[in-house]
Amino acid sequence: MSNTLAAYFSASGTTARTAENLAQAAGADLYEIKPAVPYTQADLNWMDQKSRSSVEMNDRTFRPELADKDADIASYDRILLGFPIWWYVAPTIINTFLESYDFTGKEIILFATSGGSGFGKTVQSLAPSCPGAQLREGRILNGNPSVDTLKSWVDTL
Repeated sequence: MSNTLAAYFSASGTTARTAENLAQAAGADLYEIKPAVPYTQADLNWMDQKSRSSVEMNDRTFRPELADKDADIASYDRILLGFPIWWYVAPTIINTFLESYDFTGKEIILFATSGGSGFGKTVQSLAPSCPGAQLREGRILNGNPSVDTLKSWVDTL
């Protein structure tokens, strides 16, 4: 077992592909953060104010339920935490994940995929959900970067 975990949430598969390559580049174990109720294409329609993702992101206190809570966080020192950027921040399911475990003393490095925005205030919005952790912004990883490309980034961490 590695002391690094690559945990990710992916609604459409884009972040999943990146997380798989990143886990390989970092020699990390891989864990998918899954919602209890998977997102549909209609749920992800950000142009529809009544879509599930729009409703969740308009209420930053909303916490989507996780499909499971069996990540062995205690076994890891470093967590590479990935997600798509929604409305300039992480989806609220990332808050659910962080609030479901004790990350005290852990280093959490964020990575994300995005259709056009950067991290915005992601670190500030996630920090209250993981007290005692060292949370830091990593990189936006668009375009399904190769294992070799990701390895060069991981080596700088």
